[in-house]
Amino acid sequence: MKKKNILILGSEGQIGAHLADFFKKKKNYNIIKFDLVLGKTHDLRETNNKNLERKIKSSDFIFFLAFDVGGSRYLKKYQRTYEFLMNNLFIMGNVFKLIKKYNKKFIFASSQMSNMDSSPYGTLKKLGEDITESLNGIYVKFWNVYGIEKDLNKSHVITDFILMALKDKKIKMLTSGKESREFLYADDCSMGLFTIMNKFTFFIKQKKELHLTTSKRIKIIEIAKIIKKILSKRNIYISIKPSNKKDELQNNINNVANKFLLKYWKPSKSIDQDIEKIINYYQGV
Repeated sequence: MKKKNILILGSEGQIGAHLADFFKKKKNYNIIKFDLVLGKTHDLRETNNKNLERKIKSSDFIFFLAFDVGGSRYLKKYQRTYEFLMNNLFIMGNVFKLIKKYNKKFIFASSQMSNMDSSPYGTLKKLGEDITESLNGIYVKFWNVYGIEKDLNKSHVITDFILMALKDKKIKMLTSGKESREFLYADDCSMGLFTIMNKFTFFIKQKKELHLTTSKRIKIIEIAKIIKKILSKRNIYISIKPSNKKDELQNNINNVANKFLLKYWKPSKSIDQDIEKIINYYQGV
């Protein structure tokens, strides 16, 4: 049986790297990696990128995960800048144009923030959703995916807490930690993406929004406490910053997840064990 060519745009990012490793354990798939860190010919912002066109043309399925994005610190600092906005507009424009040209099946990685008009990042993701629908692709809304991150300038909250604990024996929070999120481990996210790919035509016909999430909320302070417990021998101190300010990134908007996808895919139930895996990675265990 001929192996299917799976193109992962953003293959070295948090989700992409986990997805690439996931596919390595599967038979009948040839993984094509594409990410800016692999070289200049992998720059999705470049118009008329011949390398990108060759890879898209030869692919059987595309995971469009690439985006200029990071955790809350990164978004707060950069999402309103010219470079951030144009980077993502060029990325989407160049990729969608070639997907349309070669009529490829694909999944676009969106966000649960795509309905938040106050966020330029959310607005860009909503634009991506609309274009995806026009091309008969599937967009998937990610809810706070966490996993091993290599670009620490763009790291997310769980990684930030772990690195603080390991380096300083102190988790310094910027809030009271009372805000809650739905967190999803990147390996579970990969399984979800694989499920959607395998049932691509089915999910297209369902015309349902697909949300990759556990649909279970946990307060940020509880994440810090889990890390403290796992690293109990280090006597980690948790510092909070009492504040009545609204969530600057999401404006205290608490979306409700669509649970439709949970009928066909089940994420891990143990956030403690998944966080421990990440801690072990950064400790070199």
